[in-house]
Amino acid sequence: MPRLPRLSLRLLPLALATAFASLPAQAQSLIELYDAARAHDAAWQSARAQFESAKARAEQARSGLLPSVNAGVTVSGSSLDSSTALGNNHTFGTQSGRLSASQPLFRPANWSTFEQGQRQARAAEAALSASSQDLILRVSQAYFDVLAAQDTLAFVRAQKTAVAEQLAAARRNFEVGTATITDTREAQARFDLVQAQELAADNDLRIKRLALDTVTGRRDTQPRPLALPVTVPSPQPQDPEAWVRQAESASPAITQARLGLEVARLETSKARAGHLPTIDLTASRSMTRNISGSTSSTAGSRSTLNEAGVTLTVPLFAGFAVQNRVRETLALEDKAQADLDKAQRDVSQAVRTAYLGVVSGASQVRALEAAEASSQSALEANRLGYQVGVRINIDVLNAQSQLFQTKRDLAVARYNVLIGDLRLRQAAGTLKPEDLSRIEQLLTRP
Repeated sequence: MPRLPRLSLRLLPLALATAFASLPAQAQSLIELYDAARAHDAAWQSARAQFESAKARAEQARSGLLPSVNAGVTVSGSSLDSSTALGNNHTFGTQSGRLSASQPLFRPANWSTFEQGQRQARAAEAALSASSQDLILRVSQAYFDVLAAQDTLAFVRAQKTAVAEQLAAARRNFEVGTATITDTREAQARFDLVQAQELAADNDLRIKRLALDTVTGRRDTQPRPLALPVTVPSPQPQDPEAWVRQAESASPAITQARLGLEVARLETSKARAGHLPTIDLTASRSMTRNISGSTSSTAGSRSTLNEAGVTLTVPLFAGFAVQNRVRETLALEDKAQADLDKAQRDVSQAVRTAYLGVVSGASQVRALEAAEASSQSALEANRLGYQVGVRINIDVLNAQSQLFQTKRDLAVARYNVLIGDLRLRQAAGTLKPEDLSRIEQLLTRP
């Protein structure tokens, strides 16, 4: 009666241990790689530079509310050629200086510009927050993609070893006449298929590592794997509407759209200010010195003029520019309101979708854990049936494939739940680097 070696299942832990033993001694943690990405990622650096630019622009807008001071100096020389009793030629010079200051007293447009600058700076801060959250998710996705690719390669190699054992057993049984050539050919076909899967899994792992290297700016990055057994997190609070309410106040997308609407309303106020008068407080001090006289006198002179006052400017007619500008800004205000409504709907849908993804993923993990145990039992039953002659070789091979496929699906499902939890927090706008610490506790210790 054919016999199936018992090494196939025991080889799986050995294969996984061998795969992890070949890793660098100092594998990087998720937080460590995220810190490296913050110093390297071009998208995040761009968002930070944009934020700094917006803050400087906001301070520029403040200048419309503050006084302005100007100074000027003029030095000139003149020559008068005439026939008088004093002589034919008279050369003299003039030196003058002026210091002036102006303080806006009533300029509604300047105040609206200042308020716009403040809101635009806050919008840039929200954009930086969104970029930071996107970086957290991209690093985490690349991190777990590498772990999933490593697991897949390890499972494929373990399956290859098990199929090789099955192929060797089929050949021995055929040689002694206890099995047909069909068993050998079936095992050979399955072995060739697993070899092709191994090549594909190895290439996929190289690609996933390259992606992680690119986002972190490091070479030969090696993430720490999950410490098994692992309990995947469930969303807290366990109410999608609570997450939606959080998103209303925390989502960077909604914040940017809401600030965009406020900026648009201020632009309308600024346009309407074109009908309003402006009032400025002005003061100046002028000094003039005539050297060697002037055109009317040969004696030098010096004079000082001080002025102070209030300037009122009243717009009368600007060719209907103000009215048309108001119409334009009102249309842009409606657009900003529509953009805010769209952002709120998109975020609400994204939050609910991400929440359902986490809940469904956690259920899938539990189902796959049960399927793994069932597949293990099925393989043992098929192995025993093959030994007693009630099962054929292909039954054992199929049971092996099902078990290893279930193990791969379970590993990927665990990673998807962890990423889904981060994606839910990103959709709600609450994702922070501290959230990586919770995942860090699930990884193996260095």
